[in-house]
Amino acid sequence: MVRDMVEGKKMEADFGFRRVPVDEKATLVGDVFDRVATRYDLMNDVMSAGVHRLWKRALIDSLRPRKDAHLLDVAGGTGDIATRFLDQAAQNRARWSSAKATLCDINPSMLGQGRDRMIDRGVPGAVAWVCGDAEQLPFADASVDAVTIAFGIRNVTKPRAALEEMRRVLRPGGQFLCLEFSHVATPGLEAIYEAYSFHVIPALGELIAQDRDAYAYLVESVRRFPDQDTFAGMIAGAGFGQVKFRNLSGGIAAIHSGWRT
Repeated sequence: MVRDMVEGKKMEADFGFRRVPVDEKATLVGDVFDRVATRYDLMNDVMSAGVHRLWKRALIDSLRPRKDAHLLDVAGGTGDIATRFLDQAAQNRARWSSAKATLCDINPSMLGQGRDRMIDRGVPGAVAWVCGDAEQLPFADASVDAVTIAFGIRNVTKPRAALEEMRRVLRPGGQFLCLEFSHVATPGLEAIYEAYSFHVIPALGELIAQDRDAYAYLVESVRRFPDQDTFAGMIAGAGFGQVKFRNLSGGIAAIHSGWRT
């Protein structure tokens, strides 16, 4: 989160457990994803034991797109959400006859990995890939039917600005969905999850991605992110209506939703 801790001092933002100048966070986060881009998808599978796939399926299942829906996936990384959306659209062709997806991410390395994956699947033109900042989305007002962001909002320097931008580009009646790590809500699970997060995940990062610090940052950024109710209030404060959330895996992750009214 961004805040000015002492009057007259330069604005700072959280970078994991560190406090850094606001204008430096994006560069630091970008460096993290540059370093892990080639192993990002593998690490997601390993450190979640594949559960992240179930969470993303739940996100797609929560979409209520119009016919000919246009999805914008913000901070879309290597394309998991966009491709899952199109796969679902193909299965529901009568309802989503001309669905399309645009993926926007600020990191060229992650976009490159996603495009390579799409080429490997033999459908390189299925997703429109756009390099852009979540806080200043390069899209017209009211131009898309749904917006998703998965495991990206906590890496944004100014989450309120990003939420307002995502609302801006949504058409009236459009749906917003955010999948993000959250705060454990199941008694007894928190201590186990804390131990796994702070000891196992960085070790896996060192073993698989050769970058312990990047995954230590990931764990720290999760701990600094607001709890479910606080984040729901932020979404409502950005102008969304009918805001709610659903916990996944005991609150390890959560899906927040809202509508452009």
